[in-house]
Amino acid sequence: MSPSETPAGTLVLAATPIGDPRDAAPRLGQELAGADVVAAEDTRRLRRLLSELGVTPRGEVVSYHEHNERSRTPDLVERLVAGDRVVVVTDAGMPSVSDPGYRLVSAAVEREIRVTCVPGPSAVLMALAVSGLPVDRFCFEGFLPRKPGERARTLAALAGEQRTMVFFEAPHRIDATLAAMADAFGAERPAAVCRELTKTYEEVRRGGLASLAAWAAEGVRGEITVVVAGAAPKAASLEDAVRGILERVGAGERLKDVCADVAAQTGLSKKVLYDAALAAR
Repeated sequence: MSPSETPAGTLVLAATPIGDPRDAAPRLGQELAGADVVAAEDTRRLRRLLSELGVTPRGEVVSYHEHNERSRTPDLVERLVAGDRVVVVTDAGMPSVSDPGYRLVSAAVEREIRVTCVPGPSAVLMALAVSGLPVDRFCFEGFLPRKPGERARTLAALAGEQRTMVFFEAPHRIDATLAAMADAFGAERPAAVCRELTKTYEEVRRGGLASLAAWAAEGVRGEITVVVAGAAPKAASLEDAVRGILERVGAGERLKDVCADVAAQTGLSKKVLYDAALAAR
């Protein structure tokens, strides 16, 4: 087989424990041991993890973090094109989720290289599960802007979000962030601050945003994930609902279908909406 016919390799995003090394998936050790290249956000942390797992990688270990991600991605793509198996690991959790990895995934997909992952621990899902807040619908917002003005504008845009929201935050900013959330979402909006998940000093604080901000003002340490309840649905008026229905019908949609859709969104009776729309035509 000529070099041009060499099959492309595989990019593996490997989730690492968010605290307790015993949470590592059995496949993680296998992938780290057998990879041609291991790209690690922090090679020192990787060495500690390898020691805890009792694994010795046979391939090359390189650093891959926010400061060299742009320059190193082309080299890793070329290794993939040449047929190598490249495993990406970050300090904790799944690569590309608020961590390096997305740029490489995007480049690999563009070159039609296979991308897969080793599933594993997730601070987002664990925080959701233990928060006590609704988990049927949620969104992940990652880290908020550091500058107060930008943060306030971002939170103002999220004030009406009805899904449960998940954020990451640094310990030295958590008090200011919670206070800004209380201003934007309301002092009593339910939330949970989850810190040091799976670690010795794991803690989950639940309450209104204002009370959580007061607690955080005393100082909080560790890795932090914040879960905030979504906004309560606004009570829809029949008049506004009918106006929207008629606009959609005027654009070509079927009245019956639109009424069913609006009823599901607002909680208003489908029959009441249908009769009111007919009367208003």
